[in-house]
Amino acid sequence: MVLVDTTDIALGTHIGQCVRAETERIEAKFSRYRPSVITSINESAGHSIDLDEETSNLIDFSVLCYELSGGRFDITSGALRRVWNFDSGAHAPSQMQVRKVLSFVGWHRVSWHRPSLRLAFGMEIDLGGIGKEYAVDRALLLTRELSDVPLMINLGGDLRVSGPRQDGTSWRVAIEDVDRLGTAAGMLELSHGALATSGDTYRYVMQDGRRFGHVLDPTTGWPIEHAPRTVTVHAPTCTEAGQLAKLALLRGAGAEEFLRAEQIRAWCIR
Repeated sequence: MVLVDTTDIALGTHIGQCVRAETERIEAKFSRYRPSVITSINESAGHSIDLDEETSNLIDFSVLCYELSGGRFDITSGALRRVWNFDSGAHAPSQMQVRKVLSFVGWHRVSWHRPSLRLAFGMEIDLGGIGKEYAVDRALLLTRELSDVPLMINLGGDLRVSGPRQDGTSWRVAIEDVDRLGTAAGMLELSHGALATSGDTYRYVMQDGRRFGHVLDPTTGWPIEHAPRTVTVHAPTCTEAGQLAKLALLRGAGAEEFLRAEQIRAWCIR
């Protein structure tokens, strides 16, 4: 969704088309479901593959996140989808199933010497953990080449504004209630930067009264325990906000302490 604060319909339409084209380009390039850079990497079967500059930059950023998280943000953890299906159902995998797939998880098993990447046989990568936020930032950057009209780009709740609205007021953004979907738990006023949210509101498994959120610890193969239901972070860019939200969530019970220590403007719902 793109909100453009203008009365110029033609300009607003053009900006919307620009945002759509860029997000579709990124989705197609980094999709794990159809032929893309990612599927080429995942089908390389143990052979090295040279990556373009944009993909290499995203790999470098993911490595930084891996290091900052102590190995818990890991783009090779997508292999765990073979046993985890977060469709709000009631079937968690067995310990044995998780152990089997863990042999295909772990960035330390990857050879990365920019621009050359080599995965061990059976491994795969998934940039879904950074792709949407990256698309927001890229789209906003491109719109600034068209016009300085105020706007907000919102991709599934991860969003960024170009600045205040035409009249100098802030944009109003709701934080969704995790127990009453479609209703607001609170309202925020945003005049600069970005917001991103990570949590288990829509993707989880319920089994024997226990809720398993979709954010997995790649060192164990199981969901992070005692994490907030959602973490929403404000940062200068959507990419930063998204990663800080995920890094906080990966701290589990220590999410709020992490955010306070880093002096990050954030909102947690448990």
